[in-house]
Amino acid sequence: MSYPLELFIGLRYLRAKKRNHFISFISSISIFGIALAIILLITVLSVMNGFQQELRDRILVMTSHITVSATHGGLQDWQKVSEALVADKDIRGSAPFVRGEVMLSHAGNVHAALIRGIVPEHEPSVSAVADKMKDAALADLKPGEFGIILGHELARSLGVWPGDKITVVSPQLNVSPAGVMPRLKRFTLLGTFEVGMHEFDSGLALMHVEDAARLMRMKGEVSGVRLKIDKLFDAPQKRYEIAQQLGAGYYVSDWTRRHANFFRAVKMEKTVMFVILSLIIAVAAFNIVSTLVMVVTDKESDIAILRTLGLSPASIMQVFMVQGTVIGLLGTLIGMLGGVMLASNVESIVQFIERQFETRFLDPSIYYISVLPSQILWSDVLLVCGVSFAVSMVATLYPALRASKTHPVEALRYE
Repeated sequence: MSYPLELFIGLRYLRAKKRNHFISFISSISIFGIALAIILLITVLSVMNGFQQELRDRILVMTSHITVSATHGGLQDWQKVSEALVADKDIRGSAPFVRGEVMLSHAGNVHAALIRGIVPEHEPSVSAVADKMKDAALADLKPGEFGIILGHELARSLGVWPGDKITVVSPQLNVSPAGVMPRLKRFTLLGTFEVGMHEFDSGLALMHVEDAARLMRMKGEVSGVRLKIDKLFDAPQKRYEIAQQLGAGYYVSDWTRRHANFFRAVKMEKTVMFVILSLIIAVAAFNIVSTLVMVVTDKESDIAILRTLGLSPASIMQVFMVQGTVIGLLGTLIGMLGGVMLASNVESIVQFIERQFETRFLDPSIYYISVLPSQILWSDVLLVCGVSFAVSMVATLYPALRASKTHPVEALRYE
């Protein structure tokens, strides 16, 4: 034999004799249980990764990676700031914006909204809203023409269509002989956009930056500059570098700060789901314990003979650890292969089931995400497989220790 005796005997015990088919069946169930647990865990984590990626993409359609604004009031030298920042090779684009909270009114319908004044030529470099337009284009926003583009849900709430007039009520006040009056301005609806996030579709309005500046009395100023960088997850580090570059008087924020609670909640949910589903692996590992306990009981006479031939208790323990380890390894490998295959095709499988039963699990009229996205992260796959294999190894310890304590005299007394 070119490999250790303990390995040879452990592998030999995996092949049951005719009278021990039940033990072989339990071993197969153990392998199947571990594989099924890993398949479920990899698939669920991949689907959660897919949802997280989908939500992040939809949020970042309208949210810039990094935002630079003045510590107090508006940003006056935004052209200078923008030119200094775009010189950085990691920054792909910049665009000024004016932000304000207003009330929109049409035919008795009133709705609060957030306005964002943009430069149509610069906006595509920091967001993907240009690809989400309906009935209009960003280029239709002309300075001085007071055109406005609403989120799809916001337009539906107001009951407006392209070409309708909308009254925009600004929190800025006019002082006249008749008293203090709110600032009103009539805008023409050019079209709508739909990005798939209720926060934006139901509460955001776009207009030209010059019109927004006039409405919010920010002549010659903007609320800030929005930036897009090459590597999305480098935003916190790049934010720190920009803050050091600009110095005092500027406030720099990034997308991870503005949506920190949301992404923390998603991460917490994923962690809890991993812990809960890991219990399935623990349950499957109990099958390994029961299998090895039965094997130890069945092989007591064999163990006694091996002991009399000079095999040490440690070697006996290794024999049964080999058997349990092989069961865990086979289950882990099968589960990893099945989990990756299922996670890669889960969307197609769900669509097939929906067609067969003529139903929709995620109705587009209710859910913004009507598909089941999946994103396989190999770090998750390796973590799941590592935990599974470790649990399988731990499950072999008690039966193997029990086997090592078998006394040859007691085992052979009735043979």
